Amino acid sequence: MTRAARGREALVAVLVLSATAAPAQDVLDRLKSLDTDGPTLEDAYAVEAEADRDLIAAEADTLFDASRPTVGAPDGPVRAAVFTAPDCADCGPAVDELAALAQRLGVRATVIDVSEAGNADLMRRLTLDLLPSYVLPDSLVRGAMPAIVLERYLSD
Repeated sequence: MTRAARGREALVAVLVLSATAAPAQDVLDRLKSLDTDGPTLEDAYAVEAEADRDLIAAEADTLFDASRPTVGAPDGPVRAAVFTAPDCADCGPAVDELAALAQRLGVRATVIDVSEAGNADLMRRLTLDLLPSYVLPDSLVRGAMPAIVLERYLSD
């Protein structure tokens, strides 16, 4: 039985038991007895995180290529990439914030403009769909993020 089917059964059980005025503890006991051996939300997250890491590993040489334009500490290791576009209102501030953070942490980040040849394809291969988006050695981060969030990823 699929997780969705078990969820529907649980909902029906709650509605039926509620309609018959069953005591609350009886409803809880019946819900606890339902089969819950299916995948959990944590399992689904772990699978997606592993898939992201595989995508990053496959593109790492391109993403973290120090010959690309970078921001941050000039001699620091490239630890991040950010996808941008000239018509992206959030991209300039995102790059500025990332530059200041990378400088403070002694690392660099590549700045990848999706309007340049091949970069939009790279972004698609990584399944990213928002600008700006960040790529870190083990995470894909969609959309603009405040420096305090990015610092957690870069400090690991």
